[in-house]
Amino acid sequence: MGGMGIVWLMLFAAMAVASPVQDTPSLTMLTCLGIFQFLEHRMQVLQTPRGMVAAVGVKLLLCYLLIGYTDALNSSFYLILLLPVVGAATTMSGRATLVVTTLAVAAFLSFLLFLDLEDLSRYLFDWKELFLRAVFLPMVGLFTFQLANANRLEARKSQETAKELARANEELVKAEAAVRRSERLAALGQLTAGLAHELRNPLGTIRASAEMLKKFTKDDAGIGQEMTGYITSEVDRANSLVTRFLEFARPLPLKPAVIDIHEVLDRAVLQYERSADRPEVSVYKNYDPAVRPLSIDGEWMERVFYNLLRNAAEASPAGGSVTVKTRTVDGFVEVAVIDRGSGITPEHRESIFNPFFTTKPSGVGLGLAIVSKIMDEHGGRITVESEPGQGAVFRVLLPV
Repeated sequence: MGGMGIVWLMLFAAMAVASPVQDTPSLTMLTCLGIFQFLEHRMQVLQTPRGMVAAVGVKLLLCYLLIGYTDALNSSFYLILLLPVVGAATTMSGRATLVVTTLAVAAFLSFLLFLDLEDLSRYLFDWKELFLRAVFLPMVGLFTFQLANANRLEARKSQETAKELARANEELVKAEAAVRRSERLAALGQLTAGLAHELRNPLGTIRASAEMLKKFTKDDAGIGQEMTGYITSEVDRANSLVTRFLEFARPLPLKPAVIDIHEVLDRAVLQYERSADRPEVSVYKNYDPAVRPLSIDGEWMERVFYNLLRNAAEASPAGGSVTVKTRTVDGFVEVAVIDRGSGITPEHRESIFNPFFTTKPSGVGLGLAIVSKIMDEHGGRITVESEPGQGAVFRVLLPV
């Protein structure tokens, strides 16, 4: 930009030196034009739509005065009117370019009003030459506008292509993250399945031994009965954990059927509301009636929505609310579970779907991992958007 400014100043200086009229007014107009052309792209106020209009108007006025002070219709500077015409063609719409070009032609022809029609012989022009000069301005303006418009279209296409590439790159990053997560899940699934099978047998033996011990000590109401009760309770709890491990490790036995997703959501909400230890949080439904039935496993998807509702409620403050929203987006049915709780920190956001990752003191870290696995089995996906202190939005996307 700086180099082009210097070039403009040099060109105007050359015109000043070569000008056939060396009077003060004409040189002043030429100098003002050169300075304005140099400063135009450096003044932020002239880069706005109104500023561009003002810049074209100033140049049109200075060009008119320069031509008027240098022999009017016979002026060697008549082509200087191309400055506002080309400026409008490169920065404005077609209609604005037409208006500016018309004003430039009218400004040039207006000098006819100052001629002495009884003494035309002393003017060095003929009507054909005058016509050609007048036609030359709109021809250049139209050609410049076509070139500028083509460049604008190409720039717009390039911007759209860049946006598409950015979106594709974002999707690729998400897909790579999903693949890495799937690989981790597969490896941990194999390990979990082996451990769960190995644990099942000794747990069964411990429980059977505790039952036998309880029978032998049934007449003893002391510490023996109490301890066998503890053993049985903890074995049942461990068995429950092993069952969850196996659910995570084994392929899910899906039984898809065409079902209304809103019915599944209603069952999940009802199951949550009937929970004895649920947090005191209100659940609001915002269903899109245009969402059509899907081919899904209703029981597994009910478990997905119940888990998400439970997590959202536990993250919300007492007396808060959780919203369940549905809509159709780009070939997917989206179910969004929205809470206004504490949110998820950026360092945890990438890990919450990993097995055994939890921030809850008594959590195991399999809830969201199993949810993610259920979504993979359905050919869908689950995403999360959250900022600390701003709540979280879990989006379940199921293919239509």
